[in-house]
Amino acid sequence: LQGRSGSGESTFLSILGTLMQPTAGRYHMLGQDLLEVSERDLTEFRNRHIGFVFQFHHLLPDLTALENVMFPAAVRAGRETGKARRRASELLARVGLADRADIRATALSGGQTQRVAIARALMNTPELVLADEPTGNLDRESATQVMQLLAEINEEAHTTFLISTHDDKIAGQCGDLVYLDDGRILRGEA
Repeated sequence: LQGRSGSGESTFLSILGTLMQPTAGRYHMLGQDLLEVSERDLTEFRNRHIGFVFQFHHLLPDLTALENVMFPAAVRAGRETGKARRRASELLARVGLADRADIRATALSGGQTQRVAIARALMNTPELVLADEPTGNLDRESATQVMQLLAEINEEAHTTFLISTHDDKIAGQCGDLVYLDDGRILRGEA
């Protein structure tokens, strides 16, 4: 997802993530009209089916990397703690941070923080992960590693990633491109 700054990419991701409602139209996902469900059901749907990777991570600073990854499972009712801890540990290993599990978020580097955010987004095995400038604050090498990781997860788990970026090199690594201008889709390429 690309567009000039202010074109509506973050708003579009917020609508798709059910964090905002559209001003017109309908929104159906997985057979549900998401504009017709209660706020409680919408919260549960979001937690179960949509993962988020925010540009500025939004990790909880007083929690460790492992605790941050586990957080979506803690919100999800009925998730057994031992199972959640194992899943979070597996995800941290997957993103190359098994050795940083007990480190507080404030002590992680920018690239490590972003990889923890990716692991957290995957905690509940969502069908869709929305990533707003996931490489925007990273150096080129870290950005390349993050994009390779997302491509591997997409291939292995069939998770759909919708990534907003202003970086043409990052966009070139994505399968399909959608361009926004002033909130309107201009064109898409496969």
